[in-house]
Amino acid sequence: MNLKFYRLLFASSLVLIGLYVRGQSRTEKAFNDGWQYIKANNSTIFTDFKNGDKFFLSQGQWTQPEVWNEVTLPHTYNKDDMQLDRNFFEGKAIYRKTFHPEMLRNGRRTFLKFEGVGAVAQLYINDQYIGEHKGAYSMFTFEISNSINYDAANTITVVTDNTARKDIIPTNQFLFPVYGGIYRPVRLITTGKTGFVVTDQASAGLFIRQKNVSARQADIIIQAKLETKERVSQKGELAIELRDYDNKVVLSQRTPILVSPQGVTYINEQLKIKDPHLWDGVRDPYLYSIHAKVLINGVETDQVKQPLGIRSIEIVGGDAVYLNGKKYPMHGVCRHQDRWGYGSALSFEQHKEDFMLMKEMGVTTIRLAHYQQSPDVYALADTLGFLTWAEIPFVNRVSYYEGDNAKQQLSELVKQNFNHPSIFIWGMHNEVYAKTADEQVPVLTRELNDLAKMLDPDRYTVSVTGYNVIDRQENLNTDVQGINHYFGWYGGKISDLGPWAAKVQQEFPNYRIMLSEYGADGNIDIGKELVEPPKDVVSGKSFPENYQTETHIQQWAAIEQNPIIVASYVWNMFEFAVPAWNRGGVNARNLKGLITFDRQRKKDSFYWYKANWNPEPMVYLANRRDNERKSKTCTIQVFSNLTKVTLIVNGTAYQAKQGVNSKHWLFEGVELQSGNNVIKAVGNTDNKELSDEIEWKLM
Repeated sequence: MNLKFYRLLFASSLVLIGLYVRGQSRTEKAFNDGWQYIKANNSTIFTDFKNGDKFFLSQGQWTQPEVWNEVTLPHTYNKDDMQLDRNFFEGKAIYRKTFHPEMLRNGRRTFLKFEGVGAVAQLYINDQYIGEHKGAYSMFTFEISNSINYDAANTITVVTDNTARKDIIPTNQFLFPVYGGIYRPVRLITTGKTGFVVTDQASAGLFIRQKNVSARQADIIIQAKLETKERVSQKGELAIELRDYDNKVVLSQRTPILVSPQGVTYINEQLKIKDPHLWDGVRDPYLYSIHAKVLINGVETDQVKQPLGIRSIEIVGGDAVYLNGKKYPMHGVCRHQDRWGYGSALSFEQHKEDFMLMKEMGVTTIRLAHYQQSPDVYALADTLGFLTWAEIPFVNRVSYYEGDNAKQQLSELVKQNFNHPSIFIWGMHNEVYAKTADEQVPVLTRELNDLAKMLDPDRYTVSVTGYNVIDRQENLNTDVQGINHYFGWYGGKISDLGPWAAKVQQEFPNYRIMLSEYGADGNIDIGKELVEPPKDVVSGKSFPENYQTETHIQQWAAIEQNPIIVASYVWNMFEFAVPAWNRGGVNARNLKGLITFDRQRKKDSFYWYKANWNPEPMVYLANRRDNERKSKTCTIQVFSNLTKVTLIVNGTAYQAKQGVNSKHWLFEGVELQSGNNVIKAVGNTDNKELSDEIEWKLM
């Protein structure tokens, strides 16, 4: 399926990426232009917003207006320093914007919705404190109806702070950076006085469940959360439409409602759909949409639109993941959100580029590590058909103060992304440990799991350990066990993965087990003829790409032969920043990505997975950057999904033998000549010749 589908989807006013949405009753407008910001040192405390353009500092100094910088959101003040070394700015910055609400009408309700601020945000409207949000990755919404002036200019002020804190997850910046600033878009929302709850942790106010799903029928259960700011109960109707891919109404119904002026009114509706077109992952990511409207005295006062992908998912331990009753190929990668030169302040086009690179490689499932990502990302996963693992940043370290914030971020993750059909599992934690089952991590994980199941009884839950031990106490409170293990990198040999999986199959045959991370670092700018493990993977300065390539060749072959691993996720699709590291010849970088940090160069491992996962015919010569050779006789390997491949070196043809699987072609005993050698791999498909050519130099 091409991009036409989600271009149509986004343009049809589904509130997914939110550049600009307008309806009769609700308006959503991008609120990203015309901002200013200043960055301050860590000792600065902003306490007084009563002095016009001046801010009172704790040292008794004043910040003058001329220091403000003009910015357009999304924006991060760490896009450079966090990608270079550990000497990055960690602290406060103030953002402000003046706006004239000519488009607003007094008597309507007005909200500001932030898609992501790193990591703490304090909101002020016209010097009045509105509220605070803790957590860099989830959305949050504040109502400002009663604080703005409808006949004058208004000043929005946001104080941001990305300082690591014990009470906010993640509690440190060791495994990945928490970029500061308003690094995702902001929207200005207006509604009538009666409508869907907007401030329920930035959720849609409409939650869609599905039961008894098959190709013959499906039961769709819709829960709407309604409220009114009128003084008396509001009689009206809830109108629900199910629309198909072409935006045609398939089913509609209206239900009388009575919305109380006190608290929240819950309305439950059920749609019975005959012969539904199923959402079938990458095989057929068909999306319906739900359009819901609140009508009071026949007048529309609010409306929301949400995606609907009708599907059933089952994980069978020791076997496979089943989507709509059929085995689904779990070709998985992990993804961090940042990129070189931009930090985490990314556009929709940049998110889309990442997803199209994954689609090219043949990805079918994605683990979004280690935090809630942009709503653009979940929309892309829906429309491309990637089964998605979504998780909170309870990762790496335990402070014993993070419990409340972990529950808050999990609740936000589930509520805000409840209706995305691509999401099949919620992640509770990653690599946090305890010595006994009575300690913080197992107890908190049980509470998180209970919360996830209360909010969403239909999806699986998972927790992840960095040990290759299945029954650790931290991981026994969720439905699925995630194992991060880098055989041949952080201990052992590359070839250890297969025997480990066989042992797990024998000892835990019915457990649902996923290899949630595996791989090795590879510096694309370091070539080496011999495949050798680095002597020190923590402080080593030379991580040749060929060792990463060999790791993925052997380990994917082991994964596909061991069904106890029902899903696996390469760490990582893209290189990403790690300010605390200096490894492999590039400072502040995790080099395990299959594509470079700037998205410009694909490593050999990318093409290995493409040959295995993408059925489009291809031929690729590996080790192309190990082009300065010392041995006259060598083995050349080719990645190809064709049935026959021939190698021609300096005019001499060589025949292949199969390597670890049918996509791995080995040409042994190849003779190189002194100086340059032209190497060409050739295969045929449908009477069309495919080839790849490189040059090696015998020194």
